[in-house]
Amino acid sequence: MKIERDALRPFDFEGLEIRDYTAGMGVSSSIAEITVPAGASHRRAWSKRSDKYYFMLEGSLSFTLGAETLDITAGDCCIVRKGERFSYRNPTGERARVLLVHTPSFDLAAEAFEDEPASS
Repeated sequence: MKIERDALRPFDFEGLEIRDYTAGMGVSSSIAEITVPAGASHRRAWSKRSDKYYFMLEGSLSFTLGAETLDITAGDCCIVRKGERFSYRNPTGERARVLLVHTPSFDLAAEAFEDEPASS
């Protein structure tokens, strides 16, 4: 099966642009490309269901895992285990792109968000 990037309709999730390659497929893992604009962030959250693998394609992000802060740049991978609290932000003036794999596959109902979304 081939999934063409240009055939995917990106959607906005709290300022992040997401292309979901596996939406509605019922596969065991899911994969999405996330574009993180300069200055944008993902609020503190954790998954009740999935381990998450963030592979940096372009740019850099600052991840907070528990009390630890990690700077992730192109070619790096950040693993967020099920139940681990995390957030990330793009502190740079350039966009970042990251490939996100959820295992088992993504289910929004299994995601817990600890803060209110940032107002636009």
